[in-house]
Amino acid sequence: MKSDMPPRTLGGYTSIAPRRRPTGSERRRRVQLREVEPEHPRHDRDETEEVLEGAPGGPIDRCILRSFHKHVAAKIWLGEDRAPLKLVNHGAKLQLWELDVDRSRIYETVQRSGLAPLISCSHRVASRPMLSAFCERWQLETTTFHLPFGEMTITLDDVASILHIPITGSMISFSQPLRVDDANALLVELLGTTDVEASRETEQCRSPSVRLQWLRENFSTITDVSSDDDIDFATRAFLLHLVGCTLFADKSATSVGVVYLELFRDLSMVGSYAWGAACLAFMYRQLTTATRFEVRQLGGYLTLLQAWIYEHFPEMFSSPDMAYIESRPRALRWRPHVIPDSLQSLRERLDRLQISDVCWEPYVDHRAEHPFPDIAWFSGCIKCGLVVEPYHPERVLRQFGHIQTIPPRPFAPPRPDRSILLDQYWERWTDHVLIDHSRGRRCHYSGESVAEYMAWYDRISHRIVQPPHLRSGFTTDARSSLPSHTASTSDSRNARALRLLRHVISGGRQQSGDYFWGALNEAHNILAGSDETSASHSTPSPAPAAHSTPSPATRPFFCPPTFVYPPPASVDPPPAAVDPHPSSPVAPPAPAAGPTASTTVYVRSKRKKKT
Repeated sequence: MKSDMPPRTLGGYTSIAPRRRPTGSERRRRVQLREVEPEHPRHDRDETEEVLEGAPGGPIDRCILRSFHKHVAAKIWLGEDRAPLKLVNHGAKLQLWELDVDRSRIYETVQRSGLAPLISCSHRVASRPMLSAFCERWQLETTTFHLPFGEMTITLDDVASILHIPITGSMISFSQPLRVDDANALLVELLGTTDVEASRETEQCRSPSVRLQWLRENFSTITDVSSDDDIDFATRAFLLHLVGCTLFADKSATSVGVVYLELFRDLSMVGSYAWGAACLAFMYRQLTTATRFEVRQLGGYLTLLQAWIYEHFPEMFSSPDMAYIESRPRALRWRPHVIPDSLQSLRERLDRLQISDVCWEPYVDHRAEHPFPDIAWFSGCIKCGLVVEPYHPERVLRQFGHIQTIPPRPFAPPRPDRSILLDQYWERWTDHVLIDHSRGRRCHYSGESVAEYMAWYDRISHRIVQPPHLRSGFTTDARSSLPSHTASTSDSRNARALRLLRHVISGGRQQSGDYFWGALNEAHNILAGSDETSASHSTPSPAPAAHSTPSPATRPFFCPPTFVYPPPASVDPPPAAVDPHPSSPVAPPAPAAGPTASTTVYVRSKRKKKT
């Protein structure tokens, strides 16, 4: 007996298109293709498997990252470079259309839609080097960032906490791409424009889109004293302007697709959509596009990406707003600023990241106002119109406070034209969340993973983006003297000095001047390398006990005090870097003669007061 249900894939149900008889031209084309088929197709398959064996600098096994040879990180490892991406950020444009007391009816509808938090939480400033450095670590097959210690990604929990927009509800779906004629008809019906005005605007955009400036010029003057129809037109125009500046900001940088206007046909149903899931799918696709070397621009809602970086890497990039209260979206917790470091410097900083540098669960204090959403455990595909992206919480279990295990192989999303039943799959999301066995056990310390995880991750990932022979601060003669199996000496010195300075700063201003002077002197000795001689003759301090709880002074800033970080010895070093131009080993230069800085005695001279 035949089943009426379509076959199920890992990404959901895939519909089967009805069979159609081929035309005469299609039959002739098939005959031509058969004539030019190679005689030995098996030989071509062997060559493809040979290409997928590995890549310079990793991954060794490309069973996961099959398209890595097109990735920007592969080009960087081979010596090519790409400038920081141009960012599409409309945070300042939102201030050009304000909903004051004269437009209270429009604001009430926007508030019922669940999109009102976007008006206030959008960042006006975005850091090009920081976002570009993280974009270089995005992998399209896994939809995660590949960092030195494992994978991380933006989850539905992150979207809900950072933006406070709904992540449950109906999926945003479009049956087919919108044509220009249909876009003109929507503008006339839902915005009240004339045929001439609609045609002129779409012709100027050369696509079924309208300019953001055109929306402001034609609808921002409507107030509460206008007619009901005009207020509805202005409300739809404002919502289209809002999502065009935030959730669905594309690389046109000036326009928004008219296709989203269909979502605002019934203003009472706007709040029933899963806007957060659609925003996340759109952001995934923009990051995927920007990983290609020839792409020079990054779209999507950059406030979401930037605030996610601030939340999970607070010591490296963030500048907190001390007036923030937990009832507001987490995007308002941070003061956005441009990172002064260059893109190459940020690449190297990310290459040196350790597990203890990450705040794995940053929303612990936010749970009283915004509880954890169970839909964040959904494993399947998320959708924004014709954009379908896989969502893999099993690859980032540490962000949920669970021990990371080796995840199953990622699944490819179904084609948009064959994902008619994907909406039903999403509506039954409670049947497709990770079961308790797949979630694993809770972490004993933040960032914990099983013993075999890092060995597996080394084999399938590209952990280091900046090649060792192209790092800043290294000369040609000193390249071959660096050990290939561990991080460089300079990297370890920087990490030790930063750890010391963080300890001093966290102690506050109540510490004595002598303590500050001694700490600064010790940090100077570490960076200068003059502490190695004295350290080799001194008695080493006892190693910290396993799973020991650090003191409050040594905890990272802005992380909840309940987090316990693993001992430094448990963090694996970066993988061995392969120098494409090996040379004979060069002995390191001998240390300079004379007393070291650690044995120097500073004497303060006293002048006699003249009488």
